[in-house]
Amino acid sequence: MRYSLLAGGKRIRPVLSLATAEALGRDPQELLPLAGAIELVHTYSLIHDDLPAMDDDDLRRGRPTCHVAYGEDVAILAGDGLFAEALRLVLERQDGRPEHLLACVRELVAAAGVNGMVGGQYLDVTASADLDAAGVRRLQELKTGRLICASVDCVGLVSGLSGPDTMALSRFATELGTLFQIVDDILDVTGDEVSLGKRLRSDERHGKPTYVTTFGLERSGDLAEEHHRRARDALAEAGERTGTLEQIADYILTRRR
Repeated sequence: MRYSLLAGGKRIRPVLSLATAEALGRDPQELLPLAGAIELVHTYSLIHDDLPAMDDDDLRRGRPTCHVAYGEDVAILAGDGLFAEALRLVLERQDGRPEHLLACVRELVAAAGVNGMVGGQYLDVTASADLDAAGVRRLQELKTGRLICASVDCVGLVSGLSGPDTMALSRFATELGTLFQIVDDILDVTGDEVSLGKRLRSDERHGKPTYVTTFGLERSGDLAEEHHRRARDALAEAGERTGTLEQIADYILTRRR
């Protein structure tokens, strides 16, 4: 578990949670358990995603994937353990009223389940290379976007906020999730293996549809700009403490790793 969790990475999702706390006027330190739980869930998904039965990748975050280093059996258990520890971390260490913690855990489980990452991964392993644009968007919304949204939405839920109080931030998270995946697909074609810490053109080798294979490289770049603009527009309606979230959106658009 520690091998994959402490291997580095961008930590975008937990940083999003802490920046959302800041935007809502909370001390980000108070949300560290939730932010940690989000990263545990993300790392669990990467371990399982890399398995031979899934994407069959051998490099992640610049080192051999968990199943290459420890075997498939241990990798499966490590992923399961990280997910369980994520829930325990929220329930035992995150301050908040019981009903707010329950709402937060419900959202986190939903983001990981059949209407989130698991559903997206199912679409990914069963999709044909000629999946249409709507199908590609739906696949990536579930597989990638759902947990990014939860990274923002769970902060509002654990704080007892919902509806009008967090609507603009939720819209921001939706646009950011799409932006993240588009840029990820672009970098899979244009990036370099050392900077990214993973094999390039993995989806192409497995015949999986991406934004680049569906829309082309130039159009994908245009779409990234469009979703970045929408994300920034949503933040403009979310109050005056969104500076860090704005920086995150800008980083995701221009990142090279």
